[in-house]
Amino acid sequence: MKERLDAMLKDMCDRGDYMGLSVLAAKKGEVLYRRDYGFADREKGRAQAPDTIFHLYSMSKPVTAAAVMKLWEDGKLDLYDPVSKYLPGFLNQKVRENGELVPVKNEVTVRDLLNMTSGIVYPGDEKTPELNRLFDEAMERADGPEAFDTVEFANSIGRTPLMFHPGENWQYGASADVLGAVVQVVSGMRFGDYLKKTFFEPMGMKDTGFYIPPEKKDRLAVIYRMEPGKEVTEYHGRHLVIMDYEKEPSFQSGGAGLFSTMDDYLKFASMLCSKGVYGGTRYLTERTVRYMSSNQLTEKQLNCMEWQAITGYGYGNLMRVLLDPCQAAVVTEPGEFGWDGWTGTYMEVNPAEDVVIMLMTAQIDRDNVCSRRRIRNFIYQHIV
Repeated sequence: MKERLDAMLKDMCDRGDYMGLSVLAAKKGEVLYRRDYGFADREKGRAQAPDTIFHLYSMSKPVTAAAVMKLWEDGKLDLYDPVSKYLPGFLNQKVRENGELVPVKNEVTVRDLLNMTSGIVYPGDEKTPELNRLFDEAMERADGPEAFDTVEFANSIGRTPLMFHPGENWQYGASADVLGAVVQVVSGMRFGDYLKKTFFEPMGMKDTGFYIPPEKKDRLAVIYRMEPGKEVTEYHGRHLVIMDYEKEPSFQSGGAGLFSTMDDYLKFASMLCSKGVYGGTRYLTERTVRYMSSNQLTEKQLNCMEWQAITGYGYGNLMRVLLDPCQAAVVTEPGEFGWDGWTGTYMEVNPAEDVVIMLMTAQIDRDNVCSRRRIRNFIYQHIV
């Protein structure tokens, strides 16, 4: 059966679905399947390999959620704390309602940030001109002496109008960037330093962080723009203020800023799958992981989740949570959870079967939701 999966993945790369594709499946801590296909850098002829480093983009979010969960279980914060307790930019917030700015009915809480019910969205919507301008400014300043730092940027987000009153709806956005700043304020450490001390260093995640040292630059996967019917081109933009930093950036994005390898991220995912334990060390309590991997949305909020990729799923703590396998068209039981990233990175954890599945890619503008579902369903049917 592994040969059939090999052929499927090779065919996906050969026909142009993927420039490069790495797939891993592990069960009970043992890697049962791992393959690398295609290119990490087509122009240089560099193949995708086990040590390839990827932009995680939104697959950074589960790591940020784990950091918040650690502070929560240690009694350092409460999930219903108003964000303004830690970031004064969130005082006296406004919501744009029928073209006018009105005071919020209730303050954004840490829990709202974790569940994307804060009213904070991502830039690009014409209804949020202030947020759009803020991200434009941040991108212009990103690699200069005037770059925003993590807390400064979060406070600036807090001063822009919300899309809706906190708790009323669900919309994906920059909430995790604000959470990175909350972690920084509560811990008294730079966000990246807290992640390094709490997770990366003790787990041996040596290739994970917010920048790529010059000596590792030749391992970074190039991002390719792969619009169907158009020529494939390299992407070197600053999406969500993220670029190929060669030193620690001032703004450490909890929503999109991490770089990592398959091996490194597997350690983190395995910790979640093992209810908080990795390598014999406990990083989160079993109760915390159970809470972290539970749906947190009301029926009304669930109805706001209109992405085909998460049909049948709930959401909570910056991750999807499987509720209805039939609607999701997957062969696993409810409770599987995880998240994915803008460039096609993907992670899922299935505690009931003790399975972790990961995909690593580096491409944009191509919808591979169906091919990804084919891969993970085949893995469950024939590999694990």
